[in-house]
Amino acid sequence: MPLTIRKRADFTIPVEVDSIRLENVVTQTADEVKSTLVQQGNLQPELGELFDVSGSAADDQQIVWEGDCSRVKLIGCKLSKGSIRVEGDAGMHLGAEMTGGEIVVTGNAGDWVGAELHGGRIHVQGNAGHLIGSVYRGGYRGMTGGEILVNGNAGNEIGNCMRRGLIAVGGRSGDTPGVNMIAGTILLFGEPGIRPGPGMKRGTIVLFDTENAPSVLPTFRSASRFQPTFLRFYLLELKAMGFPVPDGVLDAEFDRYCGDFLELGKGEILVRAAV
Repeated sequence: MPLTIRKRADFTIPVEVDSIRLENVVTQTADEVKSTLVQQGNLQPELGELFDVSGSAADDQQIVWEGDCSRVKLIGCKLSKGSIRVEGDAGMHLGAEMTGGEIVVTGNAGDWVGAELHGGRIHVQGNAGHLIGSVYRGGYRGMTGGEILVNGNAGNEIGNCMRRGLIAVGGRSGDTPGVNMIAGTILLFGEPGIRPGPGMKRGTIVLFDTENAPSVLPTFRSASRFQPTFLRFYLLELKAMGFPVPDGVLDAEFDRYCGDFLELGKGEILVRAAV
């Protein structure tokens, strides 16, 4: 039986739970986990004052959060192994600075999902907020590895300063995806926002929505139309992971634009060609 943390009390002030680390709770009893201090505003209540705790993560290395956790921040922060499942919504900074393991959210997630992610996988089955896989303000390198999958919609600045890894968004996405992107891959299946890839140095942004594709910035140059072989492997792997890949994209052609020529100019934006 996994360690189950069930929201018991309603609260308006967000709770930061980065002290609930899987590496620690695998050796703790439910009562010991309850006594762990969490941060709520300028107070540090015990986890047991806000949540019921049962089970153990010793055998399956899994934590399950239950209830509306939209005001619970930093779930899975710095996770390195094992798995976390959120049965409902999750708050900001989900899986920030993860290095391994897996997080699955059955509902929605807030801003900064997978901020500065280094490894592992995050799968949000609902919507997510702004700055997925991005760098924190004042930093210089965002996501450096791993996978972030969002079945629904997402906000602005997806993959800000992304260095490696994969981000896939099934629904609508916000403005300036791939801003200052260093490398990596961003796949946007729904209606994208404006100005993709400003300041990108390397990497790939793929826009699958032919009808609503935005204009490419003038600092990108049209290169070719082709069927990218590498993309088929990504799409087949996404389908195997249960991500909603639309019909017809495996054999689609794409218009390739190189840029941003204000930077290195070695990045690319692939826009699905109209049939």
